[in-house]
Amino acid sequence: MPSLPLDQLQVSHRDPGTGRQRSISALDPKRVLSRNFITYTSPPDSCDPALLEEFLERADFITKDLQWLLSLPHDRFWCQVIFDESLQKCLDSYLSNAPRKYDRCTPFPPAVKQVQDKLHQYVFLTFLRMSTHKESKDHHITPSVFGEIIYNNYLFDIPKLLDICILFGKGNSSLLQKMISNIFQQQPSYYQDLDDSIPTLLQVFGSIMNVCGLQQDDCKEPLKLGDDKPTSPLDMAQQKLQDTVFYLCDTSSTIWAFLEIFPSASQALQKHNFLSSMSSFYELCCPELESAIIKRKFADKSIQLDLWRRLCHSRKKLLEISHILISNTCLQPILERSAENIQHYVEEFLEILTQLLPERRFLCDYDEQFPVAEDISLLQQVSPSLDETRTTYLLNGVKSAWTEARKFRPRIPILAPTSAERNAKGACGSIEQNSHYLDEPECLGATAAPLPSGVELDSLVSQVKDLLPDLGEGFIIKCLEEYDHNAEIVINHLLEDNLSPHLLELDHTMPRQQIVDPCPLVSSRSNVFADDEFDVFSRDVVDTTRIWKGRKKPETAAQVLADKSGILAQKERYSQYSMVSEEHTVDGDYDDEYDDTYDGSQIGANDADSDDELISRRPFTIPQVLRSRDREVNVHEMDEDEAEEETGPKPDHFIQDPAVLRERAEARRANYYARKGFRHDNAPSIAGTSRGQGQSRETVQERRKKEANKGVRANHNRRTMADRKRNKGMIPS
Repeated sequence: MPSLPLDQLQVSHRDPGTGRQRSISALDPKRVLSRNFITYTSPPDSCDPALLEEFLERADFITKDLQWLLSLPHDRFWCQVIFDESLQKCLDSYLSNAPRKYDRCTPFPPAVKQVQDKLHQYVFLTFLRMSTHKESKDHHITPSVFGEIIYNNYLFDIPKLLDICILFGKGNSSLLQKMISNIFQQQPSYYQDLDDSIPTLLQVFGSIMNVCGLQQDDCKEPLKLGDDKPTSPLDMAQQKLQDTVFYLCDTSSTIWAFLEIFPSASQALQKHNFLSSMSSFYELCCPELESAIIKRKFADKSIQLDLWRRLCHSRKKLLEISHILISNTCLQPILERSAENIQHYVEEFLEILTQLLPERRFLCDYDEQFPVAEDISLLQQVSPSLDETRTTYLLNGVKSAWTEARKFRPRIPILAPTSAERNAKGACGSIEQNSHYLDEPECLGATAAPLPSGVELDSLVSQVKDLLPDLGEGFIIKCLEEYDHNAEIVINHLLEDNLSPHLLELDHTMPRQQIVDPCPLVSSRSNVFADDEFDVFSRDVVDTTRIWKGRKKPETAAQVLADKSGILAQKERYSQYSMVSEEHTVDGDYDDEYDDTYDGSQIGANDADSDDELISRRPFTIPQVLRSRDREVNVHEMDEDEAEEETGPKPDHFIQDPAVLRERAEARRANYYARKGFRHDNAPSIAGTSRGQGQSRETVQERRKKEANKGVRANHNRRTMADRKRNKGMIPS
C-alpha cells in the first residue's frame, strides 16, 4: 500500500511544555531543528593570507551545513527548507555573490578553488532536491501542494531561476532543464511572473542607454532646463564605463543562459517585442561603447583589454539570444508542423526580418553568425507558395547591410602580463584562470573585417594622395593604421594639423616599403611540370583521385562490368544515325507556288543512273546492346505484327473443346508407350466386360500376363516376394 504524501502525513510530537505526545502535521514549524546558516561572501580580490583564511573558514561552515541538510530525511528536509529563514538567506547570498564564469577575478590557490568547487556542488544539489516533489514511492508531495509550497514560501522566483541558470548551466544543462520544467509545470503562476518581469529586463537596456546619453527614436524626450547634459561613453568616468560594461555583460549572459535551459520562455519574451528592443539597443549602444573603449586612454592596458573582451562577449550573447527567439517562435514550430498550420509562422518570421532591416549593424552581425539565407532556404522548402519577391527583398537588404557596415578598425593586441602580475601569480601559487569568456572567439561581426591590404589599401592611399599629393605613401599608410583605416578622418586630421605626436615625428615624404617575396624561387621557377594539373604552386585545387601511392589497385570484374561509360559514349554516337531531317514540312496552309504535278508519279525513280543503294538497302537497325527498354518492346511488337501479316490471323482458342484435349492427350500417351515397346494396362482386353457375365479367353490371358509382369514397373516385384514368403510359411495362408 503506497504511503501518504508528506502534506497529508501526521507524526507524533512531544510537547516541550507538558511532555505529552500529540499528533501534528509533518510540515509543522515546531519540527524545525535549530541550525544557524551563515551567509556567503565572494572570494577576496587579493591573495592576502588573512582574507583567504577567512573565506576558507566561512565556505567550510556553509559546506558542512548543506551536507547536514541533504542528509536529513524527507520530512525533516522540507520542514527545514520551508521554515528556516537563515537557510534561505544563505542560498540567496550564494546566488548573488558567487563568481560568474565571465568575471575577471584574481586567480586563487588550488585550496581555495577546491573549496569553492565543493561548495558550488552542494548548493546545486540543495536546489535540485528542493525542486523535486517525488523522491520515491514512500517520500513524495502532492504536485498541486508542492507548487503552492515553493511559490508561497518564495523558494523559487524568476530572479533566482535566472541566477541558477547562469551559475550551474555549464555541465548540468539536462538536470536544469528537468528541474525548471518541473517548477513551471507544477506551478503555472511562474509563467505570469515571467511575463511581469520582462518589462524589467527591457528597462535594463533602457537604463544602460540613458547612462550612455542615448535614447531610442520612439522615446526621445527634450532635455529639461535643470538637467545636466548627458555624457557619452567617451567622456564618462572610467569606473562608470567599467560598471556599464559589466552590467551589460552580466545581463546578456544571464538571459542567454535562461533561454538555453528553458526555451519555452521565448514566447513570453516575444510578446513584449523583446527582439525589436534588443536590436535597437545593439544598434545604438554597442558601437558607442566599442568606440569609447578603443579611443580612451587607459593607464592600465589590461583594463582596456578586459572591457573589450566583455563587450565582445556581450555582443555575441545578444546575437545568440536573438537566434534562440527566432528559432523557438518561428523556425522550430515550422519544423515540427511541416504539413499543417505553418503559414502563420512563416509570416511571423518574415515580419521579424523586415523589422530588423533598418538595424544595419545588428543585421550584419547576426547574418555572420546565423546566415539568413539558410533560414529562407528552409522556408522555401517547406512552403512552396512563399512570396519570392519578398524573400528577394530581404536578401538584398542583408547584402546592403553588409555593404554599409563594412568599416575597418584596429584590433586591440593581447598584452603580455606585466612583471607585477607575474609576481602576484607567483605569490598565489599554481593558478587557473576563472574567465570563461576569454576562451571564446571575439564576436566582432561584420564591422571587424580583417585589415585591408592589396587593392583596398591602395584605394585608401589614393584617396588621401589625391588631395595631398606631397605626402609619401609610407606616411599615409601609418596615418591610416592610426585612425582605423578611415580616409576621411585621416584627411581631416591632416588638414587641421591635428595628428598624433608620434605621427608628427615621422617623415611626411616617407616612401612605401616594398614587401619582399618570402619565396622568390617558387614564383620564378620554370620546369616541364609548371602549370600542369598537379602543380600546387599555381593552383589551389588538385584532383587527388588521380594520385595514389605505389601500384594502382587493379579493378575487379564487378567494377569493370559496372562501368557503363563506354556504352553511354557509343549510345550517344549511334543515336545521331537515327535522326532524320525533313526537308519539307506539311503545314495546314496551302502553298500556291509549289508545283505538285508529278508528286504521284515516280518518274526516273528506278532508272539505271539512280542511286540503287539508297532504294534497295535495308533500314538501319540499332544494335541490341544499345537499345533501350522501350525500343526493344516496340521492335518486338513490330516483329509480331509482321509475322501475323505473313501467316494470317490466328484463331482465338481462349476456351478449347475438352474432348479435343483428351484425344490429344490419349494420342500422346499411346505414342509414348509405343516407343517403349509395351502396351498400356488400360487396354480393352484387360478391362473385360461387366462382372457376372464371364470373361473371354483373351481377357484372362492378358490379366494373367499383367499379374506376372508387375515387377518390371513400379511395384518392385512385390507379388513375387509375397508368394515366396507364403511358400516358406512366413505368412499364414
